[in-house]
Amino acid sequence: MASDFFYPHIGGVEEHIFNLSQCLLSVGYKVIVITHSYGDRVGVRWLTEGLKVYYLPIKTFYNECILPTMVASLPLIRNVLIRERIDVVHGHSAFSALAHEVMIIGKLMGLKTVFTDHSLFGFADTSAIITNKFLQITLANVDHCICVSHIGKENTVLRARVNHARVSVIPNAVDSLVFSPKPECRPTDRIIIVSVGRLVYRKGIDLLAQIIIDMCAKHPAVDFLIGGSGPKMSMLEELIEKYNLQSRITLLGSLEHSSVCSVLRKGHIFLNTSLTEAYCMAIVEAAACGLQVVSTKVGGIPEVLRPELIYLREPSVPALIDGLETAIKDYHEGRAVPPNECHKIVSECYNWHNVSQRTEIVYARIVDLPHPSLGLQLANYHKSGVWPFLLVISFMWLILQFLSWYAPAKVSKVPS
Repeated sequence: MASDFFYPHIGGVEEHIFNLSQCLLSVGYKVIVITHSYGDRVGVRWLTEGLKVYYLPIKTFYNECILPTMVASLPLIRNVLIRERIDVVHGHSAFSALAHEVMIIGKLMGLKTVFTDHSLFGFADTSAIITNKFLQITLANVDHCICVSHIGKENTVLRARVNHARVSVIPNAVDSLVFSPKPECRPTDRIIIVSVGRLVYRKGIDLLAQIIIDMCAKHPAVDFLIGGSGPKMSMLEELIEKYNLQSRITLLGSLEHSSVCSVLRKGHIFLNTSLTEAYCMAIVEAAACGLQVVSTKVGGIPEVLRPELIYLREPSVPALIDGLETAIKDYHEGRAVPPNECHKIVSECYNWHNVSQRTEIVYARIVDLPHPSLGLQLANYHKSGVWPFLLVISFMWLILQFLSWYAPAKVSKVPS
């Protein structure tokens, strides 16, 4: 598993990688995770069930992602792939430069590659155009793609020009043993609205800021509990200071995965303000903890939860405030689905063992595919229209040939 996004950072991609890895380990697969260093967390770490994580000594460039040099980290990544005797490289997230680098290097080394797309992109703004072109290049030789929703599959096929036959839909899931309701943890005299996620623009934090101001002014018995970190944190801090909301808004900052459930259990309503989302893991976890979910009606979110578990609204401040007020009214009048019933519905619909079984089918489907020659790989990359990238791939291939001579793989001495 390769991605820039992994623990201790919190998010849907991180949880997906961890839980999928745990299920694959439980049925006999050997799984390792490759990510970049987080602060002083550098080197090899071992997580639950023997999950081995390589925190590579690579600095981040922007938004927790490394600079995609393609060459600088090649010897290190090659060494890890050989040392661990990897057969399949599974990259996660279109935003992750590290995932794309590892997949490209793995393909040049003759390994099978799979990519899971967790996000949606537009087609008009500059950042989307650049990202889509980069994705089109890096997915040119990927053996199979996985999307977490049907709308996500349509989006990936269009923007990355991937053959739809090479794309499968496998939704996210939730660990229902961990994410379970405890209504006694909620206050009885106040309504707690919880929001957990990255504090970045695409998560709708600008909408969240205005919603906080308006809701606190109209509803004196409503408080907000916000978990997560990101560049928009300073904006929320300024808002709290400006409107003297220190007693009503709690910013928890970056959360450990083990503490997310305890935060959700303190709330009555979960608010998701995302402007684009392929699936949204957070709303599934919130529903599993028995919270009423109010969310923007964007991307694949309408596919995720049953209508009785979620209040879908347009991504605007008035619409989301209307959703929150409706949820509060339903809670006070007893029309909301009881927490234990919410948990039961979610646990029956989404579980990680089902996700891992479907992912295993993808692995089995690609394991016997013939490996494309360097010429065919270059021809596939050339279809993107970015011909200078062929020089980069060729240079990477030459470096790998040199490393194969200078530091050949010693399979007999590789640890199991």
